[in-house]
Amino acid sequence: MYDQQQVFSDSLYLIVYGGAMILALIGCIYLLFRRSNAFAPEVTPPLRLRHWVAAFFVVMLLSHISWYVFVKYGFFGDSLTGIIVAAALDCMVLIPLIMGMLQAMLQDRRRPLWPFFLATLPVAAFFVVIAYRHDTVLVPWVQGYFMLMTVIMFIYMAFAVRQYSLWLRNNYADLENKEVWQSFMVLAICLLVLSFYIYSSSGMTYEYAVQVFDYLFIAILLWRVETLQTLENNNDNDDITGATGLEEVMALQSSVPQANIPDNIGQLLEHYCEGGQLYLRQDITLSELSKAIGTNCYYLSQYFTRQETTYNAYINGLRIQHFVRLYQEAVAADRPFTAQQLAQESGFRSYSTFAAAFKQRMGQTVMMWMRNAAK
Repeated sequence: MYDQQQVFSDSLYLIVYGGAMILALIGCIYLLFRRSNAFAPEVTPPLRLRHWVAAFFVVMLLSHISWYVFVKYGFFGDSLTGIIVAAALDCMVLIPLIMGMLQAMLQDRRRPLWPFFLATLPVAAFFVVIAYRHDTVLVPWVQGYFMLMTVIMFIYMAFAVRQYSLWLRNNYADLENKEVWQSFMVLAICLLVLSFYIYSSSGMTYEYAVQVFDYLFIAILLWRVETLQTLENNNDNDDITGATGLEEVMALQSSVPQANIPDNIGQLLEHYCEGGQLYLRQDITLSELSKAIGTNCYYLSQYFTRQETTYNAYINGLRIQHFVRLYQEAVAADRPFTAQQLAQESGFRSYSTFAAAFKQRMGQTVMMWMRNAAK
């Protein structure tokens, strides 16, 4: 902790500091009042995520105001107490908000936030003691606890994202704009900023770096909101794997006798999905396919589990087979074509998704396979 009053006497710093406030305000207004997606119009982002990020921007704005008022004007009598109060408010509010934003990116189920609110209480207690004693002897304890808390948060999110990735592959054929591995990047930046915030405490370089991180953080959050496709319209209330979380699904699976699972699901898939080429429908979900073939969503999911595959791998496998047939027909008829065109005709929404699925299944790139097939 140090006297920051001199920091707010730097005119250039005040411009950068105010710019972060203005950018946070603009971001909040944009997320709350613009209904359409300006930067990625083909994507419909989750409304819940927009609200969480907008709330974070509001708190970021208020945090900047509180730091300026408490430190610049000695709102609590001295700069040390002002810094302690501002830091305590940041930890108590920003940490749960960050976790709320990260969890809002995971659309399989709602995860509780109260543990993160409780986790910040010891931090607040440390700050109260520091303010009462008016010294910084307990600051290393705050730093140690904060680091432990951030490590636990990272582990928790890593496990949650892994669960979510499995849920996506078990329910969706097209994963474009649905994957959230980028959330790790957001989380890493959160941890970097927070760690920098906790462990560095002096110098104008530090102060400018914090504001640069704020600019970067705002930009990344806006990008994440704009590029994440909402799954709300695709979730069916009667869909076991869409309406509930992974734990609930596992509980339901253990309660249903295996003998009750129909033995003709493979035949139904062969007749309706493969014969009827339902796999060519872009973004067809497990729920939609189960209804189309006349079975239960849980039974269909269990069938893929028995086959040691996922719904995503099954659909993409059929699409790749379709691509191979189209390629062979085009070559035999000496008809001009492009790989992008055949991939789209095979049900893939984007060529990048097709290329990744093709390489994973065939063990080589599309261009390499086509060169070898032409020999």
